[in-house]
This record gives sequence, structure tokens and C-alpha cells, in this order.
Amino acid sequence: MMMRSRPILLSKEIRAVESRCAKSGVGDLMQRAGLAAANSARSMLGDTAKSVLVLAGPGNNGGDAFEAACHLKKWFFRVTVFFAGNPAKLPPDAKAAYAKWMAHSGATISVLPSANAATATSSAKFDLIVDGLFGIGLKRAPEGIYAGVIETANRLGVPILALDVPSGIDADTGLIPAFGKVGDVHSGTRASAIAIRATRTVTFIALKPGLLMLDGAGQCGEIELASLDIDAALLGKASGHTVGTDLFAQRLQPRRRDVHKGDMGSVGIIGGAAGMTGAALLAARAALKLGAGRVYCGLLSDPAPAFDPSQLELMLRPAGDLFEPGLIDAMVVGPGMGQSGKSTGQRALLARALASAIPLVLDADALNLIAQDPKLAAAVATRDQPTLITPHPGEAARLLGISIAEVQADRMAATAELALRFHCPALLKGAGSVVALDAKRWFINTTGNAGMASAGMGDVLAGMLGTLLAQQWPAEQALLAGVHLHACAADDCVSRGVGPAGLTATEVAESARAVFNGWCQAA
Repeated sequence: MMMRSRPILLSKEIRAVESRCAKSGVGDLMQRAGLAAANSARSMLGDTAKSVLVLAGPGNNGGDAFEAACHLKKWFFRVTVFFAGNPAKLPPDAKAAYAKWMAHSGATISVLPSANAATATSSAKFDLIVDGLFGIGLKRAPEGIYAGVIETANRLGVPILALDVPSGIDADTGLIPAFGKVGDVHSGTRASAIAIRATRTVTFIALKPGLLMLDGAGQCGEIELASLDIDAALLGKASGHTVGTDLFAQRLQPRRRDVHKGDMGSVGIIGGAAGMTGAALLAARAALKLGAGRVYCGLLSDPAPAFDPSQLELMLRPAGDLFEPGLIDAMVVGPGMGQSGKSTGQRALLARALASAIPLVLDADALNLIAQDPKLAAAVATRDQPTLITPHPGEAARLLGISIAEVQADRMAATAELALRFHCPALLKGAGSVVALDAKRWFINTTGNAGMASAGMGDVLAGMLGTLLAQQWPAEQALLAGVHLHACAADDCVSRGVGPAGLTATEVAESARAVFNGWCQAA
């Protein structure tokens, strides 16, 4: 589960690479992309007796599809090409690819066979669909004939290979524009979505954010990167990167035999108001399982339990006692904290934490309280100790004073704004969690699975981050490592048959211990 970070390019950056290639005399990118696509299709098909339906769109993505079709035809696959555009209006390279295909075959179709049950026998003649309808330039919902083609392709029931991005996905945001307003992403209107559901996506030159986040993460299937052998000098500097263990590898070391618990950091957890004690206990248990020497849990519930019967090693104390000088090395504030402030003084405790000389992880209701109080927000921004904030989209929207729709419309920009406004590394949770170390450096974590859509996962992550800070990890590396480890642990669970359905936060915490120890031994 050790993986390296890889560059991610926005659509405008891909266009800039293409422009630099053209100016440098590299004029065969479409041919390279077509060959890469054909090779990927060939690996999915296997037997040359198989039949392929190639969907060619009205732009350069269609040109890639025509090039791929030519190779597949040459390799003796049975190839049918759908094309409903005007050949005269194709971009120059795509027009040349169209002419090449017509020279090979001399035919395209403009109507797809129906995917209705009554015509299942005719539909079943295709063993693979190659989606070359729309590439990285699509920013609106597919319309007219193309919307129908996408819906039919999805219903044919055969594997689909998407070229660059699945048609209908915004390459920069991962959203399906067919939703209308991006706020509809979580409103249950997915039936209106129009996008290819790919089995595999072969993407060209570099990864795109939209493949890794939100709807894109669920629509692209397996991701295959075809770099097209472009010289590194022509690629330029990437806007973002995926999270990999190489970003924090120097911190991964086996424990010395002569360490004692005082060397391993003491973590304090403040949270767990009435009815929510489980959140704080989950964070505390996760901190302990990741290797903290001591973990103190300050529960706000009244009355609070005197001990945790499932984790007797935890020390439960009144929340105010955690500020005893020298007691803890890092503090997590927020899991199950509540926002009322009527009986447990949440705001006062949060203000006290922000004023302390202790590294902090601010999560859940701590973030909601900060969003409600400009003084608390200013206290976060002026801290001189390591601080991490870990909102989900709703909390991020409240912190920024915008809508969830606006957050999701540009997750990288929203996360960067959080890091800039609060002067600390920020995490925006979700499918394809985004980390911004500052206003210019952002990362997308590509590990994790649908089993993480379960209560308590954020609490476990917060506790893990608390341990890393308590062990004096730099805040930036702690956040990158914690996010990546948390999701890798969930993947490890699923690989062992634990989930995704029914995967619990407790199981992820236990798996994280094993994954982290494996990393340290391998480093």
C-alpha cells in the first residue's frame, strides 16, 4: 500500500501542454492517444473475434476515437463507429483522423441499436464500447442526440472504455453538469444525471481532478494513465498532486527499542457532549491505536462515564483538566462537542484551546462554533502553533460563508481559501478528499472506498491526526499522512472482506494501526 504522489493537471494546464508540444514540433499527440486507447481496448477485449462500438464525438475526443478505431480494425477486431457530427466542422487533427477511418472502413453509423429488452440480441453483438464523445472541454450537460447516446450506451450492459474522461463529467470538478445546480449533488436527483459509467478510463498526459472527486470518482472505473511519452520539460509545473507515501516517507521509521511512553506523545480529546460521547471516544481510541503514549479524553457529557470499558487504557477527565501545563502534546477539539454552549461552555473551552501553546486538530462542532464567532475565527488565524482544520463540505461552507454548492463547484479553490483564511493546512473531506497546505499547494487523496460513508469516520481521522501532531510531525506532513492512512486502512479492510457495506470507524482505526506499522517497517 505504498504509493507515490503523481501530478494532477487542470484542463487549462492540459491545453497549455498541448500548445507547448505543438510549438516544439510534437504534432502527433492525437495519434499517440489513439494508439494508447486502442491498446487499452485490446487488453479489455482479448480475443480478436470480439466486436467494438466506438462512439466518436464532434471534437478532438472524437479524433482520438477515430484513431483508436483504425488500430482496432487493423488488428482484426470487428469495429463499428458511431458519428453524428459534421465532418467539415471537426478540428483539423480530428478531421484527419476521420479521413483515416473512412479510408480504412468507409462507413459510420448515426443511430445506435436500441438497448430495450426487446432488442437485447442485437445489442449483445458488442463486447466493448469506446467512449470518445466528449473530453476535457465539456462544461455543460450533453444535449440532444448525445444525451440519448450516453443513456443507450449505459444500458447496453457491456464494458465501457472512456477516453480521457467519461463523457458528461466535468474534468476539473468531477461533477455531472446535468444536475443543473451543483448543490443538487447531494439532493437525491441523480436520476437526472447524464454521464458515461465507464469500466475503465484511459486518461492522457496527466491525471485530471474530475477523475478523482465526487461523481467522477464513481463514474470513471479503473483509471489508466497514458503519458503519451511527452518530455518532462513540456509538461510544466503541475497545479496539484495526488497524496502518496513519498510525501512523508522520512517520518516513517520503526520504533527504537529503548523508547518509553513519554516519547510517543500525549493526546487530549475534548468533545462528547450528551448523546455524543461516542464521537470523542472514537477519536481517543484511534489516537491510542496509532501509537500515542497516553490519551486523555475530556468528555462534556454530564454525567460523564468514569472510564471506557472497551479501551481501559484511556484516561477520562473533566475537559478543563486537560489544560494542566505539560499534560498533553496535542489536542483534538470538536468530536461530538455540540454547539449549544448552555451547560458545558463549549465556546469557552474552544477559546481556551485556541489560546494555548498546544498543537490543535479542529474538527466537527469546533468548526461550526468557529463559523458562528468572528473572534474564534480570528483566534485560529493568529495562532502560532501547528493547527489543522478538517471540515466536510457543509462545515466548509459555513466557515467560508458560502453555499455547499459553491464549495463543491471548485473544491480545490475552496480548500485553498480555507488554508489562506485560517493560516493553516486544511482538509475538505469527501470522495476525493482535498488537502491544501496553503493557497497554492493542493493535493487529492485517491485511496478510500464507499464503506467510509459511515458514522464516526471523521472522529477516527481526527484522533489519528492528534497522535501525529503529538509525535511532533510537521502539520503539513501530519495532514497528508493522516488522510492517506485513514483511507488506506479502509481499503485494507475491504480487501480482507470487511466491507464496504457495514464497515465501521472502529474497524478502520484497527486497520490503520496495521497499515502504519507496515509502512514504518518498509520505509
